[in-house]
Amino acid sequence: MTTETAAPAAPSRRTTFHPLTVSAVRRLTDDAVEVTFAVPEELAGQYDYLPGQYVALRTTLDGQELRRSYSICAEPRPGEVKVAIKRDLGGKFSTWANESLKVGDVLDVMSPTGAFISKHKMTELNHPEQIDVAGQDVFVAVAAGSGITPVISIARTVLAASDTVRFDLVYANKAAMDVMFLEEIADLKDKYPTRFAVHHVLSREQRISPLLSGRINSEKLTTLIDSVLPTADVDEWFLCGPFELVQLCRDSLAERGVPAEKVRFELFTTGQPARPEGQIGRPVEVDPSADNFEITFNLDGLQGKVASPTHARESILNAALRVRPDVPFACAGGVCGTCRAKVVTGTVEMEENYALEPDEIEKGYVLTCQTRPTSPAVTVDYDA
Repeated sequence: MTTETAAPAAPSRRTTFHPLTVSAVRRLTDDAVEVTFAVPEELAGQYDYLPGQYVALRTTLDGQELRRSYSICAEPRPGEVKVAIKRDLGGKFSTWANESLKVGDVLDVMSPTGAFISKHKMTELNHPEQIDVAGQDVFVAVAAGSGITPVISIARTVLAASDTVRFDLVYANKAAMDVMFLEEIADLKDKYPTRFAVHHVLSREQRISPLLSGRINSEKLTTLIDSVLPTADVDEWFLCGPFELVQLCRDSLAERGVPAEKVRFELFTTGQPARPEGQIGRPVEVDPSADNFEITFNLDGLQGKVASPTHARESILNAALRVRPDVPFACAGGVCGTCRAKVVTGTVEMEENYALEPDEIEKGYVLTCQTRPTSPAVTVDYDA
């Protein structure tokens, strides 16, 4: 999960997992459920969050540990965390969650993180009414499918914060039956009729307007941006969906001179064919007499060391997990940023990055799931 602009300060804590109990499961569509986790009072501080952030869920199915990241779909409130899980074709975790997850089940839930949040100042977590939107109050979001999950949390928060806020939403789905949070979106329109506008685009259903029928392509997006959306007045753009749509939107906005600092984006897929499982849990045999990289990492104030064969081309994350299984990660695909660490000594190469912002890279931060050593010895700091 990723953004491209400097974000406001998010909770300064290292993400950790805690067992939480499912308190509610609500059917959203035939292929999506909303899952509510109860947060006990003693863990309340661990689960404060900002609108747009996400959690990772961890469980074991058929003897295999699975981790999946899901955006929080409700405006901040203490005592609970809500996520929406859409069934992916062939997705083991999402299929299980849609078919079998029930009230009373216990899953490991990571403390919230993520930078897909408004740059407007939040004075205190879990108090969304205190967001500062004075003088900068026009927002536009383009979302597809489950990309609505963080967007609806952001929309609810900023619309409630000030009666001068305007929010336009372009929401793409295959058909009306696939629209997640349909009632909630309608409620927002009823509650803020002059300040919230929604444009449903359905790729497999004919609508009255040709503009809102079919897939969003370059021509359709051009018309939306130039004719429907208040582009010149927008203070902040939120883009969330598959790689192709997000990149199309970014390119279109850049062509119109929209400053990069006004565009925030998050991916739920990179469109890359590589399997993220190759970055974690890959067995590697180390021959002490052969050529090895020496990887040192700091985590929770403790130092760990591991040798990595130069020929193995394993990620720093994969190597670290072989000696310490609690090293933080979620997606292992360069999207979420959970495995972020700072390079202290040595040199590295990072293959993919859809999560770190330019200023973070300048400061030496990397995604360890995508990073390999290029010098004999490397030290990274997960605590930095």
